[in-house]
Amino acid sequence: MRALIQRVSEASVATGGETIGQIGPGLMILICAMRGDTGANAARLATKIAAMRIFRDADGKTNLSLIDTGGAALVVSQFTLAADTSGGNRPGFSAAAPADKGERLCDHFADCLRGAGVTVAQGRFGAEMQVALINDGPMTIWTEC
Repeated sequence: MRALIQRVSEASVATGGETIGQIGPGLMILICAMRGDTGANAARLATKIAAMRIFRDADGKTNLSLIDTGGAALVVSQFTLAADTSGGNRPGFSAAAPADKGERLCDHFADCLRGAGVTVAQGRFGAEMQVALINDGPMTIWTEC
């Protein structure tokens, strides 16, 4: 699985003019299930992200995790993270998991974050969504498992 995570002051996702997910301080997580990914990949990535020390402590050092801060996560499926841009000007997305499996794995990822004690809001898989965020830092990290 691949994820692009952004430390945020706030973030929201809407579809059809309706806000369907919203958080305060925490992480905006764009998530993509890749062909061959399993539930174990989703669980490992969720554990990694929940424990990643990218939040400031009292001294301004990035020593705290999402769990340490009690922050929330906004999880939005983003199959375009599987883009292959090596063959020209039109990206290919064949490395992404099929939609039904991708949806199950993205939901499992969110459930694993919840299991780690993180408050999670989600987008709607496969929907056209509008995402708004205030990147705190900015702090943006690409990671995968």
